[in-house]
Amino acid sequence: MTSRLNLCLALTCSLFATAACASDAPPALAPLLQSIGERLAIADQVALSKWDSHKAVEDRPREQQVIAGATAQAATYHLSEETVGQFFTAQIEANKLVQYARLSAWHLQGRAPDTPRQDLAGQIRPQLDQLQKRLLQQLADFSPQRTDRQCPQWLARANQASSSDPLRRLAMVRATAELCVFKG
Repeated sequence: MTSRLNLCLALTCSLFATAACASDAPPALAPLLQSIGERLAIADQVALSKWDSHKAVEDRPREQQVIAGATAQAATYHLSEETVGQFFTAQIEANKLVQYARLSAWHLQGRAPDTPRQDLAGQIRPQLDQLQKRLLQQLADFSPQRTDRQCPQWLARANQASSSDPLRRLAMVRATAELCVFKG
């Protein structure tokens, strides 16, 4: 009985210590993660477009255009070009991760889903361009918390809770990999 009581007491103390050490995520993180998730959701439509057109997922000129466009706006949001470049590179890589996985699954099935398609140039890219502005503002809003020691924990918890789909969680991990800055 005493050993059970000691075990319960130790577990309770451990839980309270963990709760006391791990602060809640700052309010600026949730909207940023929401927008990152929205951008990743568009990856399915991009993959469908690539499937239908037989184009490669890799599109370096477009990727460079997106990153250049975002870094050109960095100063407007009081962000460094390096920060913005890293952030949007991570977004693009996460998006491609989803695209590659979807295309692989469709090849395995021998077909893509029979769902309505959006036009890549006319519908999908304008959505991504609109999200870019929001992401820049939200990245700027979250920027003061990027060096907080709790930042990796906030992201790990949020990414774990982000989706029941392992691919979406992995994509969120990649998309947010550059958010926390470690000072040594």
